Amino acid sequence: MQDTDPHPLSPQDCLVALMIAISASDERIRTAELVKINSAVNNLPVFAEYDETRIPEMSALVFDLFEQEDGLDALFGLIRDNLPERLFETAYALACDVAAADGTLREAELRLLEEMRYELNIDRLHAAAIERGARARHVRM
Repeated sequence: MQDTDPHPLSPQDCLVALMIAISASDERIRTAELVKINSAVNNLPVFAEYDETRIPEMSALVFDLFEQEDGLDALFGLIRDNLPERLFETAYALACDVAAADGTLREAELRLLEEMRYELNIDRLHAAAIERGARARHVRM
């Protein structure tokens, strides 16, 4: 029997996909957001063993899903199937950092963050702390 998905998503793929999703949520990926994604992948311990060449594949997956009517639900289904629950807050924190990277939180980003909180079952108090940390890290003079 052959596996129907030759390249199942790794937990790191899921994290990258969520960062790309928040960046693409307003239909315009900004340079600051791409730099934030690249920096996270290059510097955070959770990505130590990650194959960076999969980033374009994750981008294509997110873009393909966003073109489908139920694409966001499908994305969250993939995340729930492939991301360990212990990394849900990490995923939300990374998404918040990407959303805050350009200094502006747009309506589409706020809606997707709200959906992520719900789908990842992030406690409201924990979410507020994560969001406040992202704001503090990305404040401008």
